[in-house]
Parts: sequence; structure tokens; C-alpha cells
Amino acid sequence: MPIPLDSETIVNGIRLSVAPVFLLTAVSGLIGAVAQRLARIIDRARHVERAIKSLAAEHPEAVDGYRELGELRSRGLLANGCIALLTACGFLIGLTIVALFLGETIELPVLRMSIFSFVGGVICFLLALVCFMAETFIATRLLNFGRKRR
Repeated sequence: MPIPLDSETIVNGIRLSVAPVFLLTAVSGLIGAVAQRLARIIDRARHVERAIKSLAAEHPEAVDGYRELGELRSRGLLANGCIALLTACGFLIGLTIVALFLGETIELPVLRMSIFSFVGGVICFLLALVCFMAETFIATRLLNFGRKRR
């Protein structure tokens, strides 16, 4: 397998493999946003747990905090799933970039692998968006705006 040293082949390989990098930028931004939401979920859960412990001695019938803890647990699981899917997406897109670059520069037959890794990355990204949307729906449902929760 000869490795070409001409600059045109290398420049073309870089040009071809840079396109998926834009998806990596979106993935990294979303990971940051979801990680921040997860940190706020954890902080709120700790606050609710402390409130439950202090109220349990005085008012054992107060169970509203337990319901909120359950919803926070669901939100945390969705946020963790979202981060895991985004990480898998980033890995698969990175693999696509490497495969496209190597396929173009040293004529390595990796077209099939790059197709599967790119499609897999996009599927992971879409599933992560579904998790993010579900988590935000649960978070919005927690807002009662002065009304009773159902």
C-alpha cells in the first residue's frame, strides 16, 4: 500500500474529512449543555433530600419530596443517557474522519466502515436529542406556576 506524498492528495483528504467535524462541534456544545443540566439536577436532588430528612421528623406524611426525587432521578438517567449517546456519537464521527482521511490519502478501502460509522454517529446524535427533549419535558412539567400538580 503506497503512501502518496503529493500535496494535492493530502489536501483533498483533509477537505473530505473535515466536513464531519462540524457535527463534532454540535456534539461538544450539547455535551456541555447536558452536563450543566445534570449538575443542576444533582444539586436539586441533594437539596430535596436534605429537606425530606429535616421534615420527616416533624411531618412524616410529607411525601411531595419523594415524588420530586423520583422525577429528578428520571431526569438524571435521561441526562446520563444523553451524554453517553453523545460520547458514542463523537467517537463514531471521529472514526469516520480518520477513515475518510486514510481512505483518501493512502487509498485504504474503508468506505463501508466510514458509511456505518457516520450513520451510527448520526443515529446516536438523534437518540441523544430525544433524551434531551424528554428530560426538558419532565423539567417543564415540574414547574407548577402556582397551580397544583397532577
